[in-house]
Amino acid sequence: MLRKILFALAGALLSVAVVAAPSVEMQTSMGRIVIELDSEKAPKTVRNFLQYVNEGFYNGTVFHRVIPGFMIQGGGFTVELEQKAAPRRVENEAKNGLRNDRGTIAMARTADPHSASAQFFINHRDNASLNHPSPDGWGYTVFGRVTQGIEVVDRIAGVATGNRAMHQNVPLEPVTIQSVRIISEKGKP
Repeated sequence: MLRKILFALAGALLSVAVVAAPSVEMQTSMGRIVIELDSEKAPKTVRNFLQYVNEGFYNGTVFHRVIPGFMIQGGGFTVELEQKAAPRRVENEAKNGLRNDRGTIAMARTADPHSASAQFFINHRDNASLNHPSPDGWGYTVFGRVTQGIEVVDRIAGVATGNRAMHQNVPLEPVTIQSVRIISEKGKP
């Protein structure tokens, strides 16, 4: 009987671990940010993001667009502002009920609602206009939230910016994403 209970408990714990939302650690040149991802409400987006994390895609990229009181955007350009090839796209999941509130992470995209690939942004304030349905009828997919390091987000949002070639709101001193790695699954150290 005890064996059956232990097997049932182990199975339940395993199933929770499989669907649990992981946390990632983003080491930046301005400090550490921990982000809990919501794989329940944005499964395709989280899966896509974690593929890029596991490939080391984000290592050495920069926050290339910083607008205080709005958001900080990164994950697609090198320090030299060369765009990295990001082959995978992900379907827009903005109808998931998650909101573009301060400290949430969402996918950047073009006017095509299903064009999100690797670039993301962290909301520096509540941005209701980005929620589903945004003016274009879609919205921007939120897929997690900052659980540690919101002060780092604030520091990044406060850097001096300017224009570089065709890019606007670029930090004058690069803010580098040194690494992004999975550090835990929800409820696990």
